[in-house]
Amino acid sequence: MTTYLLAGGGTAGHVNPLLAVADYLTEHDPDATVLVLGTAEGLEARLVPARGYELLVIPRVPFPRRPNRQALAFLPLMRQAIARTRAIIRDRGVDVVVGFGGYVATPAYIAASRAGIPVAIHEANARPGLANKLGARATRHVGVAFDKTPIRHAHFVGMPLRREIEELDRRAARPVALAFFGLDADRPTLLVTGGSLGARRLNSTLVQSAGALIDAGWQVLHITGEKSEVADPRLPHYVMVAYCDRMDLALAAADFAVARAGSATVSEFSALGIPAVYVPYPVGNGEQRFNAADVVAAGGGVLVDDAEFLPAWVADELVPLLADAARVQRMADAAASIGVLDGSARMAGLIRRAVNA
Repeated sequence: MTTYLLAGGGTAGHVNPLLAVADYLTEHDPDATVLVLGTAEGLEARLVPARGYELLVIPRVPFPRRPNRQALAFLPLMRQAIARTRAIIRDRGVDVVVGFGGYVATPAYIAASRAGIPVAIHEANARPGLANKLGARATRHVGVAFDKTPIRHAHFVGMPLRREIEELDRRAARPVALAFFGLDADRPTLLVTGGSLGARRLNSTLVQSAGALIDAGWQVLHITGEKSEVADPRLPHYVMVAYCDRMDLALAAADFAVARAGSATVSEFSALGIPAVYVPYPVGNGEQRFNAADVVAAGGGVLVDDAEFLPAWVADELVPLLADAARVQRMADAAASIGVLDGSARMAGLIRRAVNA
C-alpha cells in the first residue's frame, strides 16, 4: 500500500490538478492512502475536504520579495513548516511527496529530501513558479503541462483535468448543454469567460459588441464572474450568467471561446478542441502569454493584448473570423492536435516511476 502526500494550494491553478491526480490515484489504486498538505488560508481549505481527502495544515510561508518584517520571520516560519512536514512524513508513513507548487511545496520538497523519500512535481504554468524550480533540483521526475516549460528534468504530461472534462463527449452532451443554458440549437455558440472573478476588459468589450456578434449569426454564453458589475444587454441569443457550476456543459456548448489564458483554461480548450481568442491577464509575471504560446503557434488560438481587446478589434478581427466556418474548424482541429486528455494518467505514471526509482 502506497501513501501519497500531495502538496499544493493557494489558488485553483494548484488545487485543481492536485485533486485530479488524487482522484486518479484513488480510483486506480484502491488500497492507496492520499493525504493533502496545504494551508488554512488557501482554496484547498475548502475544496480538499469537500472532495473527501484529509487536509494536513502547515504554516503559510511566502517567499519575501524585499527586506522587511516578513523577511525576518521567513526563516523561523520555514523551519517550522519543514519540521511539521517531516513529522507528517514520519508519522503517516509517507512513501512519496507530489508537489504542485504554492506556499507549501518548498517545505514539502525539503522535508522529503531530508527524510530520504522520493519527490515528483507537476508544474502547471509555462513559466514555472519559484517553489517548483527549487524542487526540480532534487528530483528527475518533473511533469509539465506545456511542452517548452523551462524547468529542470521536464517531462511533458499535460494538465491533469477534472474527470468530468476528461470524460466529456461534447457532441453527445451538446443537446443537454444547449437546453441547460437556454441556447438555440441552430446557432453556433461563443463562450466568454474570464474566470470565477471575471475580467473587466472581456466583460465590457463583449457586452458592447453583443449586437455585432448576434448579427453575425452567433449566440453568446457569457460567464461574467461573481464580482462583475457589467450589465446584461438583454438581447436575444445572448445568455449572461455570473457563475457557472457546470463548466462541462458550457464547454460542450462552445464552438469558439474568448477567455483569459490561465493554464487550466488553455489546457481544457485544447484537450476538447475548442478554438479561442486568448486575452492574457495584463498584471503579474506574464505567464498567461506563455501558457497560450503552443496552441497559438499550432493555429488553434489567437492572442490579443488586454489593451487592444476593444469593440473595434471584435468588429475588425473576431467577427470576420467567426464568419469563416472553415477557418473555425481548422482552428478547432489545430487546438485538438496539441491537447491532452489523459494528463492525470500521465502524471500518475511519472509518480510511479519516482516511487520505483
